[in-house]
Amino acid sequence: MSTLIHVPAIVALHHDAIVLWKASGVCLRERNFLRIVEENHAFNYQLWHAEDRARRDDLGPEFVYLAKREIDSCNQQRNDCMEAMDVFMMKLLQPQPDCPVHSETPGMMIDRLSILALKAYHMGVQVERQDVVEAHRERCREKLQIILMQKKQLAVCLDELLDALLKQTRTFCVYYQHKMYNDKSMYLPLEDTRVE
Repeated sequence: MSTLIHVPAIVALHHDAIVLWKASGVCLRERNFLRIVEENHAFNYQLWHAEDRARRDDLGPEFVYLAKREIDSCNQQRNDCMEAMDVFMMKLLQPQPDCPVHSETPGMMIDRLSILALKAYHMGVQVERQDVVEAHRERCREKLQIILMQKKQLAVCLDELLDALLKQTRTFCVYYQHKMYNDKSMYLPLEDTRVE
């Protein structure tokens, strides 16, 4: 599969982009399929930071509201990128419809690799902190090792799935998310859902 979609290149893109974006802000540099991977990663990166802002309780409700709106927007675009990756791979690989269907799509797995890269980066920051006790750094080191193991396992699983798709022993479906929360035409009158 490495000649078509190279999993180590995706893993490296995720790591390198975080380092670059922390220094210079989000900028997209890739082309073709990797451009979609990079866009998905950029939305996850923005989502990570919007979620941090949404958890703040010291800057007032307007600050949190704006962060929540950004979360909705990033989630929508993140899902759109997952679908775009899957559509791209479906056209590229033309998997056999008659073979067993893999429950998770390549786009979903790439999205999870992106999130694991963000977790690894930020847990690594915790490991390096000098303003905390050693017990905190040690707990974070243990968590970082688990995250890195999960990332490695998932990369292997993605590579195996891509190989099976190429050999036409597995297939997948594009799972269109049909998100409703960013579509004002889907809004219904508010119901009272409080439990008494």
